[in-house]
Amino acid sequence: MVSVLRVHLPSEIPIVGCELTPYVVLKRLDGSASTEDVNEASPVDGCFLRYRWYRIQSDKKVQVCSIHPTEQATLQCLGCVKAKIPISKSYHCSPKCFSDAWQHHRALHDRATSAVNENGTEEEELFGRFNSSGSGALNSGPSGSTSNVAQSPSMNNGTTTPSYPAIITERSGGETWFEVARTKTYTPTADDIGHVLKFECVPVDVETRIPVGSSFPYFTSRVIPAPSPSPRRLIPVGDVMSNLDSDGRAASSGTFTVLSYNILSDVYATNELYSYCPSWALSWPYRRQNLLREIVGYHADILCLQEVQSDHFEEFFAPELDKHGYQALYKKKTAEVYNGSPYAIDGCATFFRRDRFSHVKKYEVEFNKAAQSLTEAVIPTAQKKNALNRLLKDNIALIVVLEAKFSNQGADAPGKRQLLCVANTHINVHHDLKDVKLWQVHTLLKGLEKIAVSADIPMLVCGDFNSVPGSSPHALLAMGKVDPMHSELAVDPLGILRPASKLTHQLPLVSAYSSFVRMAPDQHRRRMDPTTNEPLFTNCTRDFIGTLDYIFYTADSLMVDSLLELLDEDSLRKDTALPSPEWSSDHIALLAGFRCMPRSRR
Repeated sequence: MVSVLRVHLPSEIPIVGCELTPYVVLKRLDGSASTEDVNEASPVDGCFLRYRWYRIQSDKKVQVCSIHPTEQATLQCLGCVKAKIPISKSYHCSPKCFSDAWQHHRALHDRATSAVNENGTEEEELFGRFNSSGSGALNSGPSGSTSNVAQSPSMNNGTTTPSYPAIITERSGGETWFEVARTKTYTPTADDIGHVLKFECVPVDVETRIPVGSSFPYFTSRVIPAPSPSPRRLIPVGDVMSNLDSDGRAASSGTFTVLSYNILSDVYATNELYSYCPSWALSWPYRRQNLLREIVGYHADILCLQEVQSDHFEEFFAPELDKHGYQALYKKKTAEVYNGSPYAIDGCATFFRRDRFSHVKKYEVEFNKAAQSLTEAVIPTAQKKNALNRLLKDNIALIVVLEAKFSNQGADAPGKRQLLCVANTHINVHHDLKDVKLWQVHTLLKGLEKIAVSADIPMLVCGDFNSVPGSSPHALLAMGKVDPMHSELAVDPLGILRPASKLTHQLPLVSAYSSFVRMAPDQHRRRMDPTTNEPLFTNCTRDFIGTLDYIFYTADSLMVDSLLELLDEDSLRKDTALPSPEWSSDHIALLAGFRCMPRSRR
């Protein structure tokens, strides 16, 4: 007979929409332990495991804080209720929580007020008036402003204590247990919010179907709603303003959008490195669903993702994005990273909408192979080992040639194919290997030049370049050359950057987000660095904040049509680093809309 030794979940806190798959450790007749799934179709020692999930629901409704979803709410902003802002955003766990979040929270009110006033409704009608018999009181809000804040009859104001016990050992009066699933895996729904879940597994005799061991219950913390960040909008820029449809996609047939996003591989998302992020928000079951919601919500025609683990690509992103109409291409790095259990490899994944593009050709760039060729050709024999140790860093690039299923060429080129070349890369991260970073970028650009010579084709170069604005790789991309006096050229122990005059390329590349500096409204220009014409940051952790990610385009064949608005301190909430419950990577997504220029104008 088998028996259950232990049950646990990767995260103690269940989140709506995120799968819960317990780890179940069994003891077999021979005394060995096993974690395999023992179902009725494949019994072990004559037994299989029967699974049940229950929701323990009391008569008392429990609300959770919109800022700290693992805390019980004690305050509700009635202004949100009157303004028909999603009810989940109206709850706060304490006055301090409400005060600290006020600047961000007030933006919700302002947007709602603007929307209502545009429809001719007075602000007083939106927020209402409360008399002494009402359920709320008009209190003085933070910064001298006013807001309607109600204290729930079942909530105590003041200091709060965590309301999510890890284990509940007794049933109290008024509780009802609802069975919600008979599977090992369960995905919490909105009905589960604020309630504890119980998982039970018991060995059952395969012949008699009678339990042969005691039930092993496991109680979760209360289910919390998935935190939802404020949506980021596409901002029209440039001389040609595209019309965006109701989903935020470019409505014009001649335009398309491209997303570049380092999604933070699970193998690197450790509690040690990101100790400020709650463990439940750092867990892969949560992050993958949050990332998918975010990525799908951008409605981009082309997706360039970095740090995509090979198993996550095959088991999650490729099949899930296929449901949304995307075809996938993938290139993994050339070495494995040991993460404590299985080997995991991350790489670059490029997706494109099948209704807008078709796949023509794929090129894979392995910088290790280029390094070996370089070492054989120019490095003296005595230095080859040291050279390879420095150059072999396993980074790659994925280059895809697509054919558009739309045309913007006009009558001068009827029936002419509209091709597009998209490069997706992740350059080496090590800060002290500036020569390797520059060499990798130069190698990629030389490869793209060969493609450009063979065809009249617009190009996009996207990715995480691990290089800040003003660095030598950024200068090479943006300016087409590197100043021979650039300080980073002094770091060249292998002599692979000499002479500096060879560090050039002929592609007319421009950073897409530089359009914000020239043409965007002031509120968006403030999120740009005027000295570099790049965003103030695309990577934001406790140890670093700066720009590492870019979307470059060939300015002789493409025009920037729109850009995804950048995050600012208000969007991130002050003193919050990434990843966070709202944003599941330490990078932010970049997205640009483009218009192919007719050949007559090139």
